[in-house]
Amino acid sequence: MADVINLRQARKALARRSAAERAAENRARHGRTRAERTAQTAEAERAARLLAAHQIDESD
Repeated sequence: MADVINLRQARKALARRSAAERAAENRARHGRTRAERTAQTAEAERAARLLAAHQIDESD
């Protein structure tokens, strides 16, 4: 037979686990320093300029 479990404890454990996963996602999304954010912005702008510089102009 299956083990007897306390449903209240199981629900609380599930809630804790989902809260921990959500916290990890938020840390990954929002947990960057100002230097990291500015570096990423600068890199994105650099990539956009590089792409625009190599674009073929078709204004014949």
